[in-house]
Amino acid sequence: MSQLIWNGLFVGSFYALIALGYSMVYGIIKLLNFAHGDIYMLGAFFSFVVLGGMSGLLGIGSIPVLLLVMLIAMLFTGFMGVFIERVAYRPLRGSPRLSVLITAVGVSFTLEYAVRQIFGPNPEVFPIRLSGTPITILGARITLPQVVLMIVAALLMFGLQRYIMHTREGRAMRAIALDQTASLLMGVNVNKVISRTFFIGSALAGAAGVMAAAYYGSIDFLMGFVIGLKAFTAAVIGGIGNIYGAMLGGLVLGLLESFGTHLFGGEWRDVFAFGFLILFLTFRPTGILGERVTERV
Repeated sequence: MSQLIWNGLFVGSFYALIALGYSMVYGIIKLLNFAHGDIYMLGAFFSFVVLGGMSGLLGIGSIPVLLLVMLIAMLFTGFMGVFIERVAYRPLRGSPRLSVLITAVGVSFTLEYAVRQIFGPNPEVFPIRLSGTPITILGARITLPQVVLMIVAALLMFGLQRYIMHTREGRAMRAIALDQTASLLMGVNVNKVISRTFFIGSALAGAAGVMAAAYYGSIDFLMGFVIGLKAFTAAVIGGIGNIYGAMLGGLVLGLLESFGTHLFGGEWRDVFAFGFLILFLTFRPTGILGERVTERV
């Protein structure tokens, strides 16, 4: 039981980091950014390139180097998110929602197959592979890298919560989520706040991509597809548009997958995840935390 809970929380922390980006963007401009999972993939490939040029530093230690590269990758993916918003989404802000949704799918395929053309279709071995001797705590076998990655994910989520709830910029984000027109009339620079939202969400996805690449040891150009859909599922389960819901939804999805895999086998893992998405959309479309979705005219 303890092992299943630990496994679920560990995987769920990755889902939660990516789900935050989905939830923040949807909460502010009501966009389902299906390219968000590919930002996760870009973070992994960018760190792969950076580590290839920093091979001399690998002797310092895997975790310090990984954290340094993760910060660089977060900056890169953050600015990529801003660039995508500026080029692909902002010109369509007044267009029908379906047009923006189709554009998001187009951006997703563009990123995936651009990376495929650059790095090839085959998986790449990540230069750092985090592994360690497991120790047993309360019946669960836990490694030091798992603990470090969990702490990093928790710190990132805590920092985001403090930023949104306790800073002027965070209040501007919440104001735009409530009423974009009124925020504009009150002097809030809406475009700047939306760009900042894309930067933060994309940076978190990039961090998750680097951590997942180092933990699993390989990367490929489609690695963001399924996990992006699962992060979207996590955001829906928790209550899309609500940052606490995104965090909770990620952890809940990880636990559901862990217990489902134990009971029915690993081949049922994705069936379990998306089956719960259907159940939530059918019986509780506002998610666990019940964030009410308002339609704008």
